Amino acid sequence: MASDMFVVPQTRGTVLCCKCGISMAPNPANMCVTCLRSEVDITEGLRKHVTIMHCPDCDSYLQPPRTWIKAQLESKELLTFCVKRLETDLKKVRLVNAEFIWTEPHSKRIKVKLKVQKEVLNGAILEQSYVVEYVQQDNMCDSCTRFQANPDQWVASVQLRQRVSHRRTFFYLEQLILKHDAAAHAIKIKQMDQGIDFFFANRSHAVKFVEFLGKVAPTKSRHDKQLVSHDPKSNSYNYKYTFSVEISPICREDLICLPPKVATSLGNLGPLVICTKVTNNITLLDPLTLRQCFLDTDQYWRHSFKSLLGSRQLVEYDVFNIEVVSPEYNLGGSKYVMADAEVARVSDYGKLFYIRTHLGHILKPGDRALGYDLYGANSNDIELDKYRGLVLPEAILIKKSYEEKRQKKRGKPRPWKLKSLDMELDESKGRANEQKLDTEYEEFLRDLEENPELRFNLSLYRNKDYQPSEMVSVSDGDDLPSVPLDELLADLELSEQEDGEDSMRE
Repeated sequence: MASDMFVVPQTRGTVLCCKCGISMAPNPANMCVTCLRSEVDITEGLRKHVTIMHCPDCDSYLQPPRTWIKAQLESKELLTFCVKRLETDLKKVRLVNAEFIWTEPHSKRIKVKLKVQKEVLNGAILEQSYVVEYVQQDNMCDSCTRFQANPDQWVASVQLRQRVSHRRTFFYLEQLILKHDAAAHAIKIKQMDQGIDFFFANRSHAVKFVEFLGKVAPTKSRHDKQLVSHDPKSNSYNYKYTFSVEISPICREDLICLPPKVATSLGNLGPLVICTKVTNNITLLDPLTLRQCFLDTDQYWRHSFKSLLGSRQLVEYDVFNIEVVSPEYNLGGSKYVMADAEVARVSDYGKLFYIRTHLGHILKPGDRALGYDLYGANSNDIELDKYRGLVLPEAILIKKSYEEKRQKKRGKPRPWKLKSLDMELDESKGRANEQKLDTEYEEFLRDLEENPELRFNLSLYRNKDYQPSEMVSVSDGDDLPSVPLDELLADLELSEQEDGEDSMRE
């Protein structure tokens, strides 16, 4: 439109309300909002009070006829559940908005404020808000009722075992289970010797859990069932199902002597190799040639070999000299450098060892390293005896040791923590076993600090009780591995009940 054209100013007309006579904008009913609401109540006939069934044990609500939905107070799921209970009423009006009105958590009342619209006189649309009060009536769900009647009334159990002398694998699996919420349907978890037992109220939940274990660890499983009862009239049977899952005894940092058939199938690897990573595949590294190979679950259980030496047999060495003999290699995201090293056992300086190691990129003179003492080890391995004329190295270094530097920070809390499963502990072993578990758990936490790849798939949380000391020496944290703050998650506390169930281990 040209700027020189004349524009007629438009004014909005007003009319008088036919009831009270005040000036207002025209509408199809020719009534003001106040008079219109006095004449018409669009919430008439809509329910203002609703009774809902609530299970206090599992904090779930009954969606008729038989579905139980878990929802926290003032959550999106609970709001959806409350609105769906009014589905027949909301067909008469148009729902615009819904929100909670705060009530005391122990009042057994939930209030939801609804804003609805409806066409009234002569096509006028009226918008009105009203409050619906939901009264919680406690009634246990079917699964909680069975559990309260008999806590041992399980239908399927998963017996997870690993035939090794430590529980490092189970500490790692526990964190994977928590992150993926794989044991959410377990009605009971019990710690056993060399393993953990999981109990489920449904066979399908146990099958799903066994499938999850097969995706995160090299496992083999078998299952069996036992007849509990039989009704010949209806021809129905009740069984109890048991799944036995065994994890490979090969663990990270183990020294392995490969059987000749396996070494040949892997391109004459080894035969002395180090296990560097365990998922559903086993990653093997030859420390003398830096060749890396992978064993899948089927390949391992076809031959089923064991470790020559485990992490319980690591020996601490002092490093006196390092000479790099090769460039840096990157294998699967890990860096290695071949080097000639001069080392001696910390407990015995009478013998010097001249060895080749793959840790040339992190070791320097004056450091300490953990390794396997093949010079003084009394190995009784069937697979090793099959290699005639094999010359064993006097020592194989596995990783750098920070034990001397950790002595300065012993007893100080960490700025991070881990969650743990609600597990029944095995108290039959006594206090000695409890101290052993605490020591192994501390070693697991140190492994997480030293190995970023190990904590890649885990959830670490900020420790709210941690307060950094102001009087910290600069040399105390020098070259000591730790978890960066940007990898930590904020611990969300949704309810008091959840805080009690998901205990924390620092």
